[in-house]
Amino acid sequence: MVESGALSPPGAPADADRGRDPGDLAEAGVYATAAEGFDHGLVVLAMGESYCLVCADAGFRLLVEPAVLAAVRDQLACYDRESAGWPPRAAVEEAPPARRFEWFTPLLWALAVMTVFWCQGRWPGRLELAGALDPQAVFDRAEWWRPATALFLHTDLEHLVSNLVSGFFVFAALTATFGRRRGWLRLLLASVAGNIAVAGLNYPGPYRSLGASTAIFAALGLLTGRAVRRLHRPGPAHRWRGVLAPLAAGLALLALFGAGGPHTDIGAHVTGFASGLALGFTTRAAPPGKEGTAEPGI
Repeated sequence: MVESGALSPPGAPADADRGRDPGDLAEAGVYATAAEGFDHGLVVLAMGESYCLVCADAGFRLLVEPAVLAAVRDQLACYDRESAGWPPRAAVEEAPPARRFEWFTPLLWALAVMTVFWCQGRWPGRLELAGALDPQAVFDRAEWWRPATALFLHTDLEHLVSNLVSGFFVFAALTATFGRRRGWLRLLLASVAGNIAVAGLNYPGPYRSLGASTAIFAALGLLTGRAVRRLHRPGPAHRWRGVLAPLAAGLALLALFGAGGPHTDIGAHVTGFASGLALGFTTRAAPPGKEGTAEPGI
């Protein structure tokens, strides 16, 4: 049976081919679907020739005039080669499947911070003296544990509660995005890097800092960097416009929550956010169940 998609040559009468016996034509190809056959028939039309598409047991047969069979097959072969891999894959990285809300490890972190605060009350001044961030102690006496230990120390109960509440939800979002092990590892790297950076900016002057807020803003930077990476498209400058929304949102949160209060350490908040932003942009989040596998990036 000749399909209704059979066409006539340009300029020919509309009914020129309707009475044509398909047995007089030569087979240029067989296709699984009518749509695929019509696509290849367009190549024949582009050559200025006519074709018929016939439904058969093997599929849809593309028939052409015997005199042009060789030329048609050459053009169809070129079309198939040029169509391989088309359409190209989207440049935007696909989002991994959503993970369930991760609350267990943020809860462990909260318990650890509360335990350290209890110890601070039990032995006033000792933990602060040994673990607070001090540029001279870090760079002059090589006390490199301080950028990490300072993240668990707090000045008073209000400071502790503020960081516990915000940290629990931000860290839960972080581990849900990056995975448990990858999320905490990147948070540790970004937080310590942020504290080292702010210590370097204040060296050799007197400066002391403590609190988990550097880690909280590092986590915010990681989430922002991850969102920017997903929306980033290499190429012309206008393709970068998609990254402005998550970047602006992250900077707005930094300005809103990171610059308030008379005793706020703005420098530590900014360096923590910047470290997280850089690390989040250069890393990929593994899909659920793949935390133990290698991944590109850091």
